[in-house]
Parts: sequence; C-alpha cells; structure tokens
Amino acid sequence: MAVTTVILLRHGRSTANVSGVLAGRTEGVGLDDHGRAQAEKLVDRLAELPLAAVVTSPLQRCRETLAPLLEARGLTPTVDEDLSEVDYGDWTGRKLSELGGEDLWKVVQAHPSAAVFPGGEGLAGMQSRAVAAIRRQAARIGAEHGERALWVACSHGDVIKAAVADALGLHLDSFQRIVVDPCSVSVISYTPTRPFVVRVNDTGGDLSALVPKPEEESAAGDDATDQTTASDDAAVPTAAAVGGSTGVP
Repeated sequence: MAVTTVILLRHGRSTANVSGVLAGRTEGVGLDDHGRAQAEKLVDRLAELPLAAVVTSPLQRCRETLAPLLEARGLTPTVDEDLSEVDYGDWTGRKLSELGGEDLWKVVQAHPSAAVFPGGEGLAGMQSRAVAAIRRQAARIGAEHGERALWVACSHGDVIKAAVADALGLHLDSFQRIVVDPCSVSVISYTPTRPFVVRVNDTGGDLSALVPKPEEESAAGDDATDQTTASDDAAVPTAAAVGGSTGVP
C-alpha cells in the first residue's frame, strides 16, 4: 500500500446548520451565503496543493462546497455513498434543541458506540463504513497516482470525527471530544503500518506543508522525527456552526 494523505473536508455552512436542524440525508439542503463564500475561499486555500483526486459524499451541500474547486482544477469527483451523512432515521429534520430532551441524546453524547437512531443506522455502523470507504479510496488513489498522493474527501461532521477518532486509535465513545467545523480540514496520512493524524479542524491555517517533497522519506520510515502534529488552534464551536453534527452540549 502506498502512503497517501487525505484532506477530510467538511462541507461549508448549510441552511440546516444555521437553523439548528439535524439535516441528515434530507434532499435539497444546500449552502447558505456564508457557506458559499467558504467554498470560494477553498480555491485559494488549496491552490498550492497537487491534488490527485477528489472524492465526495453524494449530498448536495458537499457537491456545492466542492464546485468552485473542481471548476478551478478541472477535476471530476468520485462519488462514494459510504461517505454520506449518518442516517439519522426518525431524527432527520428535527431541531437539535428538541432532540436534547430525548433519552437517546444522552447515549449519543456519552456512549455513542451504543447509539442507534430509530429508523436509521448506528454510529458504530457509520464509523465502520466511513473508515472502510476512506481506506478503500486511499488504496485506489495510491495505486493510480503513486506514493504520497494527496487527495480530498468531502463529507460530514460526524463522519469525519469518526474517521479522525479511528486514526487516533480512540474508541468511538471518545469521538464527541473532536470538533470539526463547517469547511474545516482534517488531514490523515495512511501508511502500510498505521495512519498518522496531521491536522484536525483547521479552518484557516497555511496548508503548504502538505505539499509532498521528493526528498522526504515515507512517513512510515521514521516514526519519531518525520511526523507533523495535529493543529492546536482548533476553533471553539458555535451554536450556528455545529448544527449538522450530534456533538453539541
């Protein structure tokens, strides 16, 4: 398996984020004006990065987030259903303020590995299919584009948090400690031995360090000194910003 690095991009702020609704897989949920501005800024933010491929959730808000970048780069995305939002079942479309009173909400916060949404999927099942999809795409892109290929996967808050938790070796019950804001990037390098978390919830930092350097050895070759560390300037979530994720107080 080649070493590849994925930029896990959460979609920009959506209309559901602003209204505090758990959108789930509801059709027709797109970006608001702020979210569209975030998507436009991605073009410049990722301009220095040699992107080998782009993979996306099929949902509208992810497609809208990627649209300016894809147009600027002339790239065609691969749609992966397994990167889709959690199937929240009967909770879909409900206000987060109402869901906070449900007994299941306490399970989602304190013991998410046991949480199964009525009429939907469990968070453990979501993590399994999302991590498998990212690893599958990493293997494919590595085979097609070679060592240290850099690629983007656009997905959703809970999905990205679950992938980051897996890469950190954390139990899913700890994933609510991870913050993933709209249009933030979290970066994971996948190697033949294990993944390395490079950044988490980066909303504006310089990404030029992600450009692969030919003289650098593979991340698998020097565990002690050739690793970058997770960003320590993660933004504090706001009520408007985390409406698409279950990890709110």
